[in-house]
Amino acid sequence: MSKPGFSEGRFIIQNELGLHARPAMLLVQSINRLQCNVLIEKEGLVADAKSIMGVLTLAAEQGSELIVRADGPDAEQAVEAIGKLISEKFGED
Repeated sequence: MSKPGFSEGRFIIQNELGLHARPAMLLVQSINRLQCNVLIEKEGLVADAKSIMGVLTLAAEQGSELIVRADGPDAEQAVEAIGKLISEKFGED
């Protein structure tokens, strides 16, 4: 059950090189301006999606499943933005 101001999505990293520095930067930039907190989880490891170092610590290679949870006024927009970047392979491939 979802509550107002909360959104969650599950995504599979599709680009060949995974979530390396450039895609991580795009991800962080896409949500840093939004009014919400965003956490990304991979295999139990959780990172703040607004932190480039946090996102990189996930070491999400191609095929990794990420769970994105956002809380705040722009939560749905944040999850959608991350989902779009992942589905578009961060402009790679």
